[in-house]
Order: sequence, then structure tokens, then C-alpha cells
Amino acid sequence: MIFNTNFSEILIFQLIIYSLRNFMFNNSNKMAPFTEYLRPILKSLRSDDDSFDRLNHRYSAAVLLVFALLTTMKQYVGEPILCWVPGRFTGAMEDYTNAMCWISNTYWVPFETRIPNPDDPKPHIAYYQWVPIVLLLQALLFKLPCVAWRLLSYNSGIDIQAMFKKLERDEIIEHKKMKSNVKEVTRYLARYLDATRDQPHGCCAWARRIMSSYLCVCVGKRRGNYLYMLFLWIKILYMVNGLGQMFLLNAFLGTQFTMYGYQIIEDLINWRDWTETGRFPRTTLCDIKIRELGGNIHRHTIQCGLPINFFNERIYMFLWFWLVFVSAGTIFGFFTWMSLFSVNERKVFVKKTISMTGKGDSIEQNRDTKRLKNFVTKYLRMDGVFVLKLLAKNTSDVVISRVVYSLWKRYLKRHKELQPDGLPLTPKANDASSPSAPPTDADDSEPPKGL
Repeated sequence: MIFNTNFSEILIFQLIIYSLRNFMFNNSNKMAPFTEYLRPILKSLRSDDDSFDRLNHRYSAAVLLVFALLTTMKQYVGEPILCWVPGRFTGAMEDYTNAMCWISNTYWVPFETRIPNPDDPKPHIAYYQWVPIVLLLQALLFKLPCVAWRLLSYNSGIDIQAMFKKLERDEIIEHKKMKSNVKEVTRYLARYLDATRDQPHGCCAWARRIMSSYLCVCVGKRRGNYLYMLFLWIKILYMVNGLGQMFLLNAFLGTQFTMYGYQIIEDLINWRDWTETGRFPRTTLCDIKIRELGGNIHRHTIQCGLPINFFNERIYMFLWFWLVFVSAGTIFGFFTWMSLFSVNERKVFVKKTISMTGKGDSIEQNRDTKRLKNFVTKYLRMDGVFVLKLLAKNTSDVVISRVVYSLWKRYLKRHKELQPDGLPLTPKANDASSPSAPPTDADDSEPPKGL
């Protein structure tokens, strides 16, 4: 019986996929206007984060919204509950019974167990009326970290989405346009890096650096790690949200939801019917009282069917595996970005990106290894490398390599005006090449010979 049930479900699923595939292939011309309509909508979606974040705030929220819509339609369009009433009940009495059993909660008792007395305490099933609202709440919780990231990152003074729009595929399809956009993004990023740098002149700047070191004020725009640390905190929020929703559903459903998927897998391995667990019963009992004239109270224990639990069972089975998948991906993404704490990892990324332009060998030939370290730690710092790596995940490697190489050339252009520790020298009077002079565009020039 179990085999036949699973086989029929698989057969229905395959028929649906086959029908959708035939519809798409046979109506490709008719669907062209629809795809053209979707194109600007897809292009308008922001991509100022990585794929793991989008898995949370975009795809997870969309899945939950679809499920909320399906359960809402089933509740208000179809029949969410059907009760078996005595034959003497009229149509109005049957409708009243269905309504009362829907709003007053039901309880589940296995068929082989004796029905308890109406006054005995029983564990009621109280979740099915609130499933659409809780699904909407879950979608909102998946969206909140994204909202926090966009608000706080925009406050940093750099618009990552604007840079991505300049470097996306449709904007760089032409060589001249790509060259112009790369130059514009390089200037914008260079201005941001210069604006967030502490001016190392005077006693106040020296005292501020000492206080920051002793008071452990190690995060901020002037420290060059505000965006990166903010991004990691947002990652932590995504992880807490993904894992926390497992326990939220555990409390909401009143069952051991955290072990739901494991028990389904165990039932399938042992060839047991995984639907007969009591978590989402299709047949429940309901105790109602009907008061008549004269003060007589009639008690009825009614058997009810919950067709909506068929959908709830499939929805929450999918959500268990989805939450595990999303949480695992988010944790993996968090530790991937944690690697930027290593200076060596940042150097490898920058050097590898520069080597894509065919100029990477010049770093070793010209003994620029120390300058590369200063370029990564003193000029780009954590936020600079983070922004470049984030752009690399949302654009092509060819484009981001040009941006990194343009920043590298700009740094080499100013290298003669830097101290050994990477800090600017005090500008001299009437010196047009000093750091106080307007920066020149070194984006289209070759690096000076011998550096």
C-alpha cells in the first residue's frame, strides 16, 4: 500500500512536469512577450550581496509567500474542514458544526485508542488556522536582514549596487563602453577609499589611533572594515534566522519539528507510512456543546476531516529540508567570507585578479611584493578587498580584473609619495605632484618602468 501511494505521487509529479515542458516548448512564441515583460523586472532586482544571501531573502521569501497564498486559497475558497454529523442534523446545524470545530480546535486520537471523555484534558491541534499568517511572518523574517544590510551599507558612503549596474553584462558588451565604465567605477571606488582614510597629521589623529587601540574600537569606516564587519553580522543574522525558524515551527506546530525530516527518512528506509504520525492528522475529533431551550445542554463528539492538513504536511515537509539546506549554505558562505581576515588570502585574491589581465608577472619581476602587501593592507584594506570580491561574485572575472588593475596602477602612480609604512608624506609647497594636488587618472597609463 505504501509503495502504491508513493508510486502514484511520483507518477502525478512526472505527468505535471511533462505537461509543463510540452506547454513551454509548444508555446515558446506565445511566451516571448511574457519573458520580455519579466526581463526588466529581473534586471531591477538588486545584487549587492552574494548567492547565499539571495537564497535567504529572495528565494526563501518567495517560496514562503507562494505557500501562504496556497493555504489561504484552500482556507477561504475550498472546504478546510468537513465534519461527520448525525443524520438528524439539518444543513444549518452541519454548517454550524463545521464552523465551530474549525475555530475551537480539534484533537487527534488513533483509531485503535478509546475516545476520551469530553471533559478530559486533551492536546488540541491549534495551528492550522494560523498557517498562512505564520508563513507570511517567516517570509518577513527572511527579508529583514536584507533590509538591514541595504540601509546600513548605504550609510557607509558607497553604493555597491550602482557599481554593479555599471559593470553588468549589458553595460560592458561594447569595448569602449566597458573601458569607460571600468574607469568610472575605479574613480568612484578610489574616492571612497581616500575619503574613509584617517589623516595621519597632528596630535589629535595620533591620540585617536591610540584610544581606538586601547578601547577596542576596531570597527568603523575610518578603520577600513565597516562594510566587511557589517556583512559578517548580516550573515550571522541569516544563520540565526534559519536555525531559529526550526525552533519557531517546533513551538508553533506543537510537535518535534526539529526531528521531522529525520523521522521521514527513517520511515521511508523502513518502508513505513510516514503520513501516519499524528503531526498533520487528516481525521480528528471535535467536542461541541449545543444548548437548547429549557437549559438542556447536548454534548456531541464529532469526527472531522481536515483536507487542508494534506497540503500542510507537504508544505512543512518541504520546509524542513529547505531550512536545513538554506542554513547549511548560509553557514558555508559565512566561513567562506571569514577567510578575508587573513592578509595572505586578500593578497592571493588581488594578485590572482591582476594576473587575469596578463600583468601579474610584473609584480614578481619588479619585486613589488612588499608594495602589493601595502596596496592590500594600507590602501584597499578590508573594505576595499571586500567590495572587489563582492563585485567579482556578481560580474565577470574579466571586468573585475580590469578594475583591480586600474586601482593597482593608481597606487603605483602615487607610490613615490608614500612612506615605507604606506602613509602619505607631508605635502610640500608648490609641489604639483604632492598628495594634496588633485589626483591624476592613471587608469589608462602603463605602470612606471622599474617599479
